Amino acid sequence: MDQKLQDKLNKRIEEGTLRSLSSFEGFIDFYSNDYLGFSKIKFKSENASKYGSTGSRLISGTSNESLKAEVFLADFFNSESSLIFNSGYDANLGFFSSVPQRGDFVFYDEYIHASIRDGLRLSFASSNSFKHNDLVDLELKLSKVQGVRYVVVESLYSMDGDIAPLIEIMELCTKYAAYLIVDEAHSGGVFGQLGRGLVSELKLEDKVFARIITFGKAFGSHGACVLCEKKLKQYLINFSRSFIYTTALPPDAYLRIMEVLKDERSILERKKLKENIDYFRLKINLKWCVSDFNSPIQLIKIGDIELTKKIAEKMQLLNLAVKPIFSPTVPVGSEGLRICLHSFNKKEDIDILINLLN
Repeated sequence: MDQKLQDKLNKRIEEGTLRSLSSFEGFIDFYSNDYLGFSKIKFKSENASKYGSTGSRLISGTSNESLKAEVFLADFFNSESSLIFNSGYDANLGFFSSVPQRGDFVFYDEYIHASIRDGLRLSFASSNSFKHNDLVDLELKLSKVQGVRYVVVESLYSMDGDIAPLIEIMELCTKYAAYLIVDEAHSGGVFGQLGRGLVSELKLEDKVFARIITFGKAFGSHGACVLCEKKLKQYLINFSRSFIYTTALPPDAYLRIMEVLKDERSILERKKLKENIDYFRLKINLKWCVSDFNSPIQLIKIGDIELTKKIAEKMQLLNLAVKPIFSPTVPVGSEGLRICLHSFNKKEDIDILINLLN
C-alpha cells in the first residue's frame, strides 16, 4: 500500500496507541455495553424460519415484522413514528448526512460520537462543536447565526459516562428556535420507565426533534431506530442513503427487538445494575472518576499512555476484561480505562477491579 498509509500506522505504533482485535471470551466482563446481560438471553424469535431479508427496505426487505416493529417502537417510546436502521452508526450517518441542508447550522457537543461527525462530514450544512456540556458556549454559538439551527447531544456520553443537561439545553433550543436531536445509544435500556431513555425520564419526548435509540447495547440485540414525526420518517425513507442502499435486517431481528423491550426481567436487571454502580462509586477513589454517579460507564482518567496500558494488562492477567482508551477516541491527555458495569457483575469481582485502581 502507499507509504502515506504506512506512515500513519507507524505513528500509532510509536505513540503506543495502535489498535488491534482481541477476544476476551471467558473473562469477567467490565468492558462491554451489554449493561443488563440481555445479549446472552435467547428469545423465541431466534427460531424464526426466515433468516435473510433478501434486499433493501425499498425493494424486498420490508417484512411484516419490520412494519410491526416500527409501530411497536413508536408506541413504546411515545413517539409519532419510528424508522429502523441496521445499526446506530447507520442511523446517525443517514440522518445527519441528509437532514441538515446547505445554509443550515449544526452545533454538536465536542464529545459527540464519531458516527454523528461522519454524517455531518457528508452534509452540506455548516457544523461546529461547542464545549462539552457547556450551556454558555452553546448559547453564544446559537446567538451568532440566523436560519435553521440544529443542536446535537448524547444523553449519556459513551466515553466519559456523564449526562447531558437536557432540560437546560432544551430551554436554549426553545429560545433560539433550534431543533434538538438526542442520541440515546447508551441511556436506552438504562434510564426511564422500562428503559425508555433519559428523554422519556425527563418527559421531553414532544420537545425533541429526533431521538436515536440503539438496540445493540443495553437491549442486547442489533439495529437502531430514529424516533420522530411521520413527515420526518417519510423524508428519511426518501433521502437517507444508509437506509436506502443497504440490505435490511432479517425478520427475526425485528421480532427480537420487540421481545427484549417487552421482557419484564429488565426491571430487575436495571435494579441490580444500579446497585452495582452504587457499590463501585462507594468503593472507588473518586478523584480518578469523572463519570456521573448513575452511569454504567465509569471512566478512570489516567492521562498517561504507558501507565494506562500497564494497569489494563494487570487487569487482564486477573481475567478482568477492561479496555484502555486512547486518542483519538478521547482527547490527548485524557487516556484512561473505560469501566462498564453490568447487572451481572459480582461484588467480589468489582472488589478485585477497585483494588487495582485505588
